[in-house]
Amino acid sequence: MKAVIDEVVTRLWDGDESLIRIPEICDATGVNYGSVYHHFGSREGVIDAAYSQLFSDLVQRDIDELSKISQQSTGIDEFLVRIQPLIGLLSAGEDRRRSRAMRARIVAAALTRPELATLIGATESRLTAGLSSVISMGQDRGFVRKDVSAWSLGILIQSIVFGRVLDDITESPIEQADWDLTMTTLFRSAMLNNDA
Repeated sequence: MKAVIDEVVTRLWDGDESLIRIPEICDATGVNYGSVYHHFGSREGVIDAAYSQLFSDLVQRDIDELSKISQQSTGIDEFLVRIQPLIGLLSAGEDRRRSRAMRARIVAAALTRPELATLIGATESRLTAGLSSVISMGQDRGFVRKDVSAWSLGILIQSIVFGRVLDDITESPIEQADWDLTMTTLFRSAMLNNDA
């Protein structure tokens, strides 16, 4: 079934979900039509599983980068030097723009599909827990302030990523340098332990 999900994910990146046809997915993967419906229950079940996988993969990439920076930094100065490129990475480039749009698309779909909302809700909780764990590591090492909960800071980081979607579709998007400065300022005030 992984091959089926992978094929649907590829097609979701390339077009609208209304264009996905299960017989075409079966032809592309060699998976039996009946097996797909037995495993996923319906066409929407296949798409929901693919959306869930996509959502998880997109956020996990950010968690992995932040975790690596937190683990490798020996002091707050090094942490600051290492975190600057990540702030830009989260928001710069066409790849990130596509990723943000996809995450917004998945959340929008989940608002009207209870089964997808359940999948995304569980995934979101797991991913926020993972991000909170990384933030807690920074708190334990003295880099990140402790007076704000790690969970809240994890949600803040994700909110920033989702918020950038609004700028992506505006007629006059903010310049990347302005965005980077704003995010650096916000990051320093909201997350960093200024006493370190």
